[in-house]
Amino acid sequence: MTVDVEVEVAERPGVGVDGKPRPSEDVVSVLPNAVVLLDGATSLLPGLRSGGWYAGVLAGQLAGRLTGYPDMDLADLLAAAIRAVAREHDLTPGESPSSTVALLRWTDEVVEGLVLADSPVVADTAVGVRVLEDDRIANLRRSGPGYRRRLREGAGYGEEHVTALRSSATEVGRFRNTDDGFWVAEADPDAAYEARRASWPRGTVRRILLASDGVACGVDDYGIFPDWDAVFAIAADMGADAVLDAVRAAEESDPDGARWPRPKRHDDQALAVVAFR
Repeated sequence: MTVDVEVEVAERPGVGVDGKPRPSEDVVSVLPNAVVLLDGATSLLPGLRSGGWYAGVLAGQLAGRLTGYPDMDLADLLAAAIRAVAREHDLTPGESPSSTVALLRWTDEVVEGLVLADSPVVADTAVGVRVLEDDRIANLRRSGPGYRRRLREGAGYGEEHVTALRSSATEVGRFRNTDDGFWVAEADPDAAYEARRASWPRGTVRRILLASDGVACGVDDYGIFPDWDAVFAIAADMGADAVLDAVRAAEESDPDGARWPRPKRHDDQALAVVAFR
């Protein structure tokens, strides 16, 4: 393989739902021919293993398969990795930790992307920016106001927020890995075949980024970046960490979540920028 590729990664932990620091639940793995970015879902249920633990274990399974089976279909590869984690750790669908998945793999001829849940892959190509995203969880219809209305009304973060967040998570959990809901990596390998896919001829691709929602929110929710072109520009001019800085500064300006209601003051942030020379 002769493709000349440079990968820059920026990561930063957020805080827990209690507002206290804790390790990031985002995981990024950079391989010779691929990048894996996972965002483990924060657990709100006592006794459940953390999403960060799950993301780390799944990343290991994915890395081994991406290296050992470079031509394997990405959905088949993801399904096998999910199945292996579930078997090894006795995980049960609907009662297990989960993670988003963003995969990027390349050869001299083609660049492939796969997205499951809300961690997008964005390509800067010869014909413009192309966004590979899975917006099913964002478009999920919720029956009640949830925690967002409390925050908009100025209630802020605290014990009552955690209670409202747990109630919202229980409601959303009913739609996890269902046809009328959304799909995420958990204990059901069939979820891999619900992922969104895209591919681009290698010669048309300049740069690609993979982002957890703690970064994508700067475009999708906060609007501090007018579009993904702006994210590419900042990353090119000042580095990937500058993108994270801008998102964190916006959150610091809204410490109680009244302007931008969100589960935590600061989510974990992970961004990988892949440049094809």
